[in-house]
Amino acid sequence: MSIKELQVKGVINMEWNLYESAAPAVIKKEALSLVGKNETTDRFGLSLTQEEAGELVESKNTTLRKYQRIELGESILGKLIEVFCDSQYLNQENYLPMLTRLQEIFYLYKNETQDELTDEELLNFMKEQFDHVCMGDPEYLAETCLERFAQAVRAGYRGYRGSGGENEYSQFDEETRWDKDLYMDVVKELFW
Repeated sequence: MSIKELQVKGVINMEWNLYESAAPAVIKKEALSLVGKNETTDRFGLSLTQEEAGELVESKNTTLRKYQRIELGESILGKLIEVFCDSQYLNQENYLPMLTRLQEIFYLYKNETQDELTDEELLNFMKEQFDHVCMGDPEYLAETCLERFAQAVRAGYRGYRGSGGENEYSQFDEETRWDKDLYMDVVKELFW
């Protein structure tokens, strides 16, 4: 939820600095929770140290400030790790920087879609495009796939509600993609 929405509803006022309330103990607790995700991610060769998890939480808090958002309840970082850990484009070397960038993209597009999508719908859309269209390029994800999708959502598109955010991008994709089946048909025609 955005800070502006909470201000309008009278839930908070700007005198209270939400981000300073994230005491070191809270950050440490969230970091420990993220380290606990290593049980799930180890089988994919991915893990976070306590220090890395702390950096990720600090980065998330910075991003929340940047996009004037707050988290109520469970942090998105755990869900992000669970959704993306099986991506072939993540490895131990790029794990922390990629998670940092993906959480930033997530909050940017929560704003850009005017909070119309649930966290799950946005994460599903992000993961599908990251793996199948963007080939692990977070900049292409943010600047092309999500930008087009967000424009459609702002214009009133709601088709993602029935699909949970899956199989949506083909409607907005402007590039011609390589089609393996078509390729094999042409090869068969030419050589068999």
